[in-house]
Amino acid sequence: MTKLPSVQLILASASPRRQELLREMGVEFHTVPSAAAEIHLEELTAREVALVNAYRKAREVAKRHPDSLVLGADTLVYLDTRLFPKPVNHEEAVSMLMYLQGRTHHVVTGLCLLHLRAHRQRVFAEVTAVTFHPLDEVRVREYLAQVNPLDKAGAYGIQEQGHLIVERISGSYSNVVGLPMERLRYELQHWAQTGPATD
Repeated sequence: MTKLPSVQLILASASPRRQELLREMGVEFHTVPSAAAEIHLEELTAREVALVNAYRKAREVAKRHPDSLVLGADTLVYLDTRLFPKPVNHEEAVSMLMYLQGRTHHVVTGLCLLHLRAHRQRVFAEVTAVTFHPLDEVRVREYLAQVNPLDKAGAYGIQEQGHLIVERISGSYSNVVGLPMERLRYELQHWAQTGPATD
């Protein structure tokens, strides 16, 4: 299991899914949700937006906890140049899933590890391709009757009845949930091995 004996890890997110994934990794952490507002600039790619938001979230919390290692994360769903954020209502969720049905889209999670006192940071991203089954509106509404889409980018959660809409994925499954566990485990181990994070 990944351990960071020399530093306290803070997850700058209130996401229960991210908290669960970190616990599954065996990482010791506590949660301080970030107050940083997410940005969505049209001139940036989805990957760039996710990286900027992850950094902003981590930095906002790190300013309050400069002696801790802070993990910020931002997950986005996109198809070509169109972003699919969290839907504002049920009908927008239906519209999103109907647009994605039968097609392959991508899920990108930007992550930032930041320790202000030690002047160390690592920013990186992971992308997973997700292909939906061909769906009609009846099947979409049946899925949404079982899942709350309003707190999920792209209006779906692969870990919640995902088999009803997802045909296949290429890449990290946990990345679609909210944290690429394989990549994050490597980055945390590398962070711990490349020197102390404090004076």
